[in-house]
Amino acid sequence: MDALIEICEAAHEVILPYWRTELDIEEKQDDSPVTKADKAANIVIVDALQKLFPQIPAVSEEGAKPVLEQGATFWLIDPLDGTKSFIKGLDEFTTNIALIENGQPVIGVLGVPAQKNIYKAILGQGAFKREGENGEWKPIHASAQRDEEGVRIVSSLSHRSPKLEAWLEQQGIKVKSRVGAGSALKFGLVAEGKAELYPRIGPTMEWDTAAGHCIAQAAGCTMTTLTGEPFLYGKQGYLNGGFLVRN
Repeated sequence: MDALIEICEAAHEVILPYWRTELDIEEKQDDSPVTKADKAANIVIVDALQKLFPQIPAVSEEGAKPVLEQGATFWLIDPLDGTKSFIKGLDEFTTNIALIENGQPVIGVLGVPAQKNIYKAILGQGAFKREGENGEWKPIHASAQRDEEGVRIVSSLSHRSPKLEAWLEQQGIKVKSRVGAGSALKFGLVAEGKAELYPRIGPTMEWDTAAGHCIAQAAGCTMTTLTGEPFLYGKQGYLNGGFLVRN
């Protein structure tokens, strides 16, 4: 874990000089943006992991995406999650690193470079957050709140999804309040008890969710598909369906 924290911090060091500067933005095949910051952070993370753990393959949004055997152990990496927020100059982009074993994330590190915060977890050993570069690691826990007025949900920072609103109504979920957030930071907010529910209706990729999934689960949350089935990794094409994170 100490090595992963150092790798995450090294990625932050190469990302932040690009933040709130003039950026050359490329469009990938899926029409999502990518910048030099994404690519530089990817090199730092993947090179370090391959040097320290050469026997474990790395799957990254900005790098190799090998076809793995079912149940394989591998890294899932998003060097800069929330590139759109990064481009806008917002501070909620993250660095995501997770270790997958038998379809489950067992180690997760989620860094928030602009806020100087890092979340970490090892499944079964609790989740922790460090605020600031010199802060202390403190345990975090899912909310124990059960309120007849409804739940606090975390959702997209930029807009409300009509599909999400329809799903909430269909499920009979009463919303007490909403917390807006970008990127995988949504997982951290549920993990530290600032919301009780994070529903995602649309698709994501596995590197978007694995680190946050581990942290939320270690903090006492559950994460399932929208129909209540286990949420697994190593799927064909690394494509996720909808999911539900709750306390």
